[in-house]
Amino acid sequence: MFKSFQTYKLLFLRLILIVAGIEISIYFFKEGLLFTAVFGLFIVFLLGREMYFYVRNFVLFYDKTISSILQNDFTSDFTKHKFNKSYTDLFLLYDTLKNKQNEQVSKDIIYRSILNNIETGIIILQKQDNDWDIFLLNDYFSSHFNVPKVSKWKYLKNQMPSLCEIIEEEGFQEIKTSVEIRINEQNMQTFVLQASRTEIFEKDYFIVLLDSIQNVVEKKEKDAWVNLMKVISHELLNSITPIRSICQNLQDLVEQDSLSAEDLEDIKNSVETMLRRSDHLQKFVEGYRKLAMLPSPKKEKIELQYLIDNCLQIMNPLFKENKIEVLNAISLKRWINVDSQQIEQVLINLLTNCIYAVKDIEEKQILISAEAKENRTFIKITDNGNGIEKEIENKIFLPFFTTRNEGAGIGLTLSKNIIEAHGGYITHKSEGGKTIFEISLVED
Repeated sequence: MFKSFQTYKLLFLRLILIVAGIEISIYFFKEGLLFTAVFGLFIVFLLGREMYFYVRNFVLFYDKTISSILQNDFTSDFTKHKFNKSYTDLFLLYDTLKNKQNEQVSKDIIYRSILNNIETGIIILQKQDNDWDIFLLNDYFSSHFNVPKVSKWKYLKNQMPSLCEIIEEEGFQEIKTSVEIRINEQNMQTFVLQASRTEIFEKDYFIVLLDSIQNVVEKKEKDAWVNLMKVISHELLNSITPIRSICQNLQDLVEQDSLSAEDLEDIKNSVETMLRRSDHLQKFVEGYRKLAMLPSPKKEKIELQYLIDNCLQIMNPLFKENKIEVLNAISLKRWINVDSQQIEQVLINLLTNCIYAVKDIEEKQILISAEAKENRTFIKITDNGNGIEKEIENKIFLPFFTTRNEGAGIGLTLSKNIIEAHGGYITHKSEGGKTIFEISLVED
């Protein structure tokens, strides 16, 4: 019954009993009952002793529990104290913190398991005073680079000096570059290095990711295939679904005993629709064939200015029709070794895109420029159009991706493939409200 009492009530009860015992002993002493008074004082002594041990055990129990909490040790068993109401709040605090710690441990295990199963080298550093400690080094990093799971930056630097020197040179700030690392005394391998710094609860962390170029390429190839299959599926379904529906309708019509004039008109419209969708499908397949069966470039020496002039001559009627001012700022005399017909196709594709980009601009302008650096020739086509929206920047080179109703979505993809077949690359950027496509061609 007394276990249901609060601690202060039990202490108060004990004090009352002790005071009452003293009063009764004094009373017996005054009445001349000496032995009874001594016996009473003996009882008071026992009550005082019992209260001393009660308070001591209470304080020791609190100290032990608080100490366990502070040390994150939640292994104690309090089953035998479970019904003691004096410890209700303490047990509630203990259980709450224990559950939070279990939840945090579970999360840590899951996160570490995820990080250890990712095929990317991951190091997380935590700053301690003027030095960095290894907060996490995942299994992939450890096994791929044959580095033990060290706890200090200086030990990691002994194992991978080339990587650590790059990070130190950048002052442990954001990095995105490629690095060459020798693994197990074999040939150098190229990795993509990405690093970022963050502060959480006044603690400084530095996160390093190392991705194999091969993995990055494979991932991009996989993404490209997924995107391509989405586009192909979408286009095929867009044509096949209505054709199938029309066929079903035609079947119903021809199964009738006789055909009315209205039925014949339906048949005529249905055949026209099927023909239109078939033409669209054929156009789509031809576009795909162009991309998939791009012939090898037949290179020949040709002067850059001559090549540009030819393209401008072809496009000139369209420029006039759309009232576009075209500035050819190429002044250098440069001979390039390319398949002139293919490069001409690339330039026409880019100039056609420019015409579309500036259609809503009052003073339409296209600038063509070029420069030579070392063994490369850079051709820039700049327009003052509306630019490319951020959301679609990474999609413009995908096959069949287009923002134009009449577009097939193969122009930029085909251009990219042609330039890459020449050993070059094509990029785009927005600068000062203008969109710039840059072709880089390498001299053989």
